[in-house]
Amino acid sequence: MPGNAAKTKLANDELVLCMAVNQMRSAEVPMIAAACGFDAIFIDLEHSATSLETAAMISVAALGCGITPIARVPSHEPFHAARILDAGCQGVMVPHVETAAQTEAIVRNLRYPPRGVRSAYGTGPSLGYRAVGQGEANEMLNRDELVILILETPGAIERVDEIAAVPGVDVIHIGALDVSNLMGIPAAYRDPRMQAVFERVAAACRAHGKAMGVGGARGDAGLQEHLIRLGVRYLTSGSDVSYLMMAAKTEVERLRALKL
Repeated sequence: MPGNAAKTKLANDELVLCMAVNQMRSAEVPMIAAACGFDAIFIDLEHSATSLETAAMISVAALGCGITPIARVPSHEPFHAARILDAGCQGVMVPHVETAAQTEAIVRNLRYPPRGVRSAYGTGPSLGYRAVGQGEANEMLNRDELVILILETPGAIERVDEIAAVPGVDVIHIGALDVSNLMGIPAAYRDPRMQAVFERVAAACRAHGKAMGVGGARGDAGLQEHLIRLGVRYLTSGSDVSYLMMAAKTEVERLRALKL
């Protein structure tokens, strides 16, 4: 049955590198990510037009090449996360988490009994289409599926200790661009105020045994190294769009500079 390589690495305190998928919509995406050395992809269902059917196809393709498929869902509504998990995704990133009460509701809705109340799942890609008893399926999926919470406001950061204390959560992820935007220092990740945000979340994750994630800190090797040393173990280092544009722009600039 498909294992969750990213969750295993996080449990071993290893670094998980994730590529965001915003525009690519084919089954080749996870194979490309694997060839580049990534551990996971996250399919953005909040900020893109990608359909559930396309996300499911990409997720199933990922299961066969050692890449952990994760989806960023558009809301806290349980059906958004449950449908893509049932379709083969191995984790969800839930946006706009603000409080411990919201966190408890998310865990209750996304974990199977006895941890939660998620609707029973029959055979499917997450179980390799093998016939598994319901009790065993509950245990396996509770163990293997990643629940990642995205904190995107200064208020959420202030409450990170109580949010991180809720059982059943795997990763506390900072939406760094959103947090910095609302602080009036957009993308100023080296600003002391953002450094304090990173340190506060790192302390909460250490205290409650959660992995720490950060998105948006791409293109700054020094900052990335600092975050990893601080405790970040789930790092989204770029997206399909950013990597394509970075490589293409560099090539075009080189060619334009040639003297004819």
